Amino acid sequence: MDFKEGEVLYFNKPLRWTSFKLVLTARNQLTRRLGVKKLKVGHAGTLDPLATGVMIVCTGKATKRIEEFQGHTKEYVATLRLGATTPSYDLEHEIDATYPTGHITREMVEEALKRFVGTIEQVPPAFSACMVEGKRAYQLARNGEEVELKAKTLVIDEIELLDCVLDVPEPTLRIRVVCSKGTYIRALARDIGEALHSGAHLTALERTRVGEVRLADCLDPEHFKEWLDGQEIARADEERN
Repeated sequence: MDFKEGEVLYFNKPLRWTSFKLVLTARNQLTRRLGVKKLKVGHAGTLDPLATGVMIVCTGKATKRIEEFQGHTKEYVATLRLGATTPSYDLEHEIDATYPTGHITREMVEEALKRFVGTIEQVPPAFSACMVEGKRAYQLARNGEEVELKAKTLVIDEIELLDCVLDVPEPTLRIRVVCSKGTYIRALARDIGEALHSGAHLTALERTRVGEVRLADCLDPEHFKEWLDGQEIARADEERN
């Protein structure tokens, strides 16, 4: 393998790891193995710390392909809790409001999900990396500032209801979503809650596919060093970097 010339790696991002931590881990292991101080390494699509799953990491000249990979269709499996909301639409923040759920039926859920298939408009979460007047939206939101983001056009190809548990104090849905670049599953959870005349937030999220890359194709970043030790690698001296 020639990481300087360019390689594409697939990782399964662990829970609570930032995307930056995954890239840093890969870069550190690669530079040590190659015996160089610098190596260009980047990822093709951020995952929130509370999400897991497929992340594509490119090295060397393959980083030119990042935009290509970012445009690929994504697949997620998401778990939503109904009847409660949080400011970030996930577990990053505590519940800020609760809503009735006794009126919700499986049929109502299935009908609501159909509304989000196709080309839709979605307002990104305030706690997101969207830029607002030169600053990240999440920076403003964490400082207690009001954040107004414009709706973005995106495409959701499929939503499949995998599980629906309603007769419990904390009802949940589990859904599979196939969607375009730029889709916030947290925002989709918010919108599904509203469509059900209740509230909802994300309690688990796994990216199961990017393009044709699936979880089964992915490396465990916590064992990347062991995997790397077993590879035949083209080395480069520092003058070539």
